[in-house]
Amino acid sequence: MHMTYDSSIHHRQSLRLRGYDYSQEGAYYVTICTRNRKRLFGNIIGKEMQLNEAGKMIRSIWKELPLRFPNIDLDEFIIMPNHIHAVLVIIRADIHTDESRILTEERPNGTLPGTVGRILQAYKSLTTDKYIAGVKQWGWKPFSRKLWQRNYWEHIIRDEKDYNYICEYIYDNPAQWDNDPLNT
Repeated sequence: MHMTYDSSIHHRQSLRLRGYDYSQEGAYYVTICTRNRKRLFGNIIGKEMQLNEAGKMIRSIWKELPLRFPNIDLDEFIIMPNHIHAVLVIIRADIHTDESRILTEERPNGTLPGTVGRILQAYKSLTTDKYIAGVKQWGWKPFSRKLWQRNYWEHIIRDEKDYNYICEYIYDNPAQWDNDPLNT
């Protein structure tokens, strides 16, 4: 039986803060999970994350993001067996041109240039391509259709207290793996 699209039951609610400009300067805490929370990037051993080759690739591509997006800076970051946590900082919102503003009006539902969403979209795409190559070339664990879950979780960091709490959480995440809700 083939179901047609019905907006009343198939519409996905956005996780983003309504009306917020995610190209604004500021710090953003993000979490991206693998599809079905499959453990692909290594293991927690002795309360420390031990990256496998796929995890090292994931880390390498994260560190290269400022080369692709010169308006960002990378802060705290951890790779877990089935997800990543990171603090991403947009340091210049002036990257937008009049052309990108026009595109915003023409494409109100697309991923806009210079936004957290566009940066994470690129990261997920780059890592998926490299992971597929790793499966074929080095026999990494295969995955079903998509490496990452459809969306990501984000939090706009509002002040220093919030920032310090998040950085401590990221740093301590491997030691807390036994109690982590993403440890499924």
